[in-house]
Amino acid sequence: MKVATPQQMSDLEALAYKDGASESDFMEEAGNGVALLAQDFVEQYNLDRVAILLCGKGNNAGDAYVAGLQLLNLEYEVHAIQATPISECSRLCRQNHERFVHEGGHAVETIENFVFPPSGVIIDGIFGTGFKGSIAEPYLSIIHAANQAGLPIISIDIPSGLNGEAGIAEKEAIIATETAFLGLPKKGFFLNDGWNHVGKLRFVDFGLGKAYIENIETDLFMLSHEDVKPFLPKIKRIRHKYEAGYVVGLAGSPEMPGAALLSATSSLRGGAGIVRLFYPEGMHGALVTSPYELICTSYRGDDLNEMLAHMNKASAIFLGPGLGLNEKIKKLLRFLLPKIEKPCVLDADALNFIAEEEIPLPQQTILTPHHGEMMRLLKSPESKPIIDTDFLKRCREFAVLKRVTLVLKGAPTFILHENRQIIVNSTGDPGMATAGSGDVLTGLIAALLAQGCSTINAASLGVYLHGLAGEFAAEDMTSYGMCASDIIFRYPEAFKSLIV
Repeated sequence: MKVATPQQMSDLEALAYKDGASESDFMEEAGNGVALLAQDFVEQYNLDRVAILLCGKGNNAGDAYVAGLQLLNLEYEVHAIQATPISECSRLCRQNHERFVHEGGHAVETIENFVFPPSGVIIDGIFGTGFKGSIAEPYLSIIHAANQAGLPIISIDIPSGLNGEAGIAEKEAIIATETAFLGLPKKGFFLNDGWNHVGKLRFVDFGLGKAYIENIETDLFMLSHEDVKPFLPKIKRIRHKYEAGYVVGLAGSPEMPGAALLSATSSLRGGAGIVRLFYPEGMHGALVTSPYELICTSYRGDDLNEMLAHMNKASAIFLGPGLGLNEKIKKLLRFLLPKIEKPCVLDADALNFIAEEEIPLPQQTILTPHHGEMMRLLKSPESKPIIDTDFLKRCREFAVLKRVTLVLKGAPTFILHENRQIIVNSTGDPGMATAGSGDVLTGLIAALLAQGCSTINAASLGVYLHGLAGEFAAEDMTSYGMCASDIIFRYPEAFKSLIV
């Protein structure tokens, strides 16, 4: 799904109006879509049928009033906080405010003395995607009160106070539980402060024709179910385990055996037909609890040709998780990397190694750095980047220079590949910010490579499935209580959601 700037969306709507589309019809469709999302949310979480509308002076507020009208029809109690005198609002905002009040909605013009209910949902329609700059009163007080109310918030198109282009919130902005984006997601969702504010992204079709969307060029693309579903490896009824994919991993150390086990188990659960893990001597005791199906082969480092032969018989390889980076490991990587002939995923200490040394990489290589590792790869003195267009441009240039597919792990995760738009993933949960989550992703991507996916498709499908599995884990265990292995055991649900 293309990711648009606010100006691009404004231009598309202007073209549609020029061709005869109705602004009023667009608003009706948008408001109805938001109301349906709110209704689904209330039913899913068994909330009271109460909605609070936060309304500014533009058409975003008009959308909120239409949503409020639909919820009134569903026998909700609906209140509106109209932050701007209604006489100063847009024409459609005034019209739908009048309809809302006529149908029994309750509207107040100040947050003072307003008491938020103990249960229900807030619908944020204060500012749209055109908002820039700093928030003034009375909006600031309304946004602060909404954020402190303890109720879920559904923002229309963008959380109020967030810049739709740059993703910057100069003062306080709405922290949405869900953002009901209209037509296309907006660039500011994914940059700077954006991801902290948008919550779960929900699509609302407001009636803009597909032809308009197809004609715009964007530099960012957001993964969706429809985008990644065709990447699922095809399964033949007569296949054998090697056709299902043979993964070889080089990972782990006596100090960090868990990283190797997480990656290898993830490859098995990700669909690989056979997985072999090369591990250093001294780690055998830690492998007693490894899956029965995993082939564990120890090495001393004195016969690297045997290891290389196994790797070049494999369908895909992963290197790095928990490996350590002593001189023995560096010697091992110097020997292997220029000679590997199969698709390869490099993570963790393998990334730290190539950040230190210039060395040829396998032709089909995926790098999976987190932000700190990426800064080391870029030779940057800073340890924590600002996620903006300039930083993503530098990452893209690195991917092109090294001729690799780059999975920049984080919230959100970006995928960068030569001659492709930058891809951003929308799935995942904060509970995935836990030790080992990246090792799990490495094993999953390797499994998808082994089953025949290209590097860009394996990376895209891998991060999407990984995020879905994390969401399913968090539903059961909360974002507080989950750990990396829980993600692996939710793969079946993640795969099923794409198969059905």
